[in-house]
Amino acid sequence: MDKTARSQCVISNVLEILGDKWTLLVIRDLFFFDKHEFKEFLASPESIATNVLTDRLKKLIHNQIISEIPHPETRTRKLYFLTQKGKDLLPILGSMAHWGSKHLPDLEAMQPLYERLRTEPKKVQSEINARIEKWEREYLQ
Repeated sequence: MDKTARSQCVISNVLEILGDKWTLLVIRDLFFFDKHEFKEFLASPESIATNVLTDRLKKLIHNQIISEIPHPETRTRKLYFLTQKGKDLLPILGSMAHWGSKHLPDLEAMQPLYERLRTEPKKVQSEINARIEKWEREYLQ
């Protein structure tokens, strides 16, 4: 994971970091589903393989999108959390959800979130940020 850009295009460089399904789903789980442990990411309905999850977590840590701390109950487990760089991705995921709500309307399970993102995006963002800040106060202090 070299820091040298392979392209002069910022979109290409962003895709080098975030351009696969699994990476974005880990970020989604941190934002929207308050997941912070390896086993919680594994339990997501998309059924990520353990080796793929391990790889994506390492990639996200390397790129400073997320960070990790030892679990307070047992040092053999870790808790993962968004860095500021990762938190800055929330509007992008919101835009993706907005696009999905318009062009993929058959996804019933996501309709409540889509509706809230469509009608009160600032409130949803504020709620997510408040939940993240609460988690950080509990685990990062």
